[in-house]
Amino acid sequence: MAALSIRRANTRLPPEVNRALYVRNLPFNISSEEMYDIFGKYGAIRQIRIGTSRETKGTAYVVYEDIYDAKNAVDHLSGFNVANRYLIVLYYQPSKMSKKADQRKKEEELAKLQEKYGVSTKDK
Repeated sequence: MAALSIRRANTRLPPEVNRALYVRNLPFNISSEEMYDIFGKYGAIRQIRIGTSRETKGTAYVVYEDIYDAKNAVDHLSGFNVANRYLIVLYYQPSKMSKKADQRKKEEELAKLQEKYGVSTKDK
């Protein structure tokens, strides 16, 4: 056990490594117990949030107690087959998530303005 903690202390992790994981391409009918079974093999889990709305179905957030457990889970579960679906396991990066939301919001505003003023980009 001491050798493991020494090895972890000497390991430098990339900056995107995070305790929180974002999981995509989950089966829509997966239960929280199944999620704990799959992700619990790699370490102690603090929280799992499974998407329930129409836009978030098939996604989940998994938060580990230890950053090294999260890294181990990403390394082993990316591409893991669950009910004939291959999981996409990423580190949660709030800055990238908010940029996508901002971009979508700007596109919607632009479309509304184009419609309001009768501007069409299809002519170009």
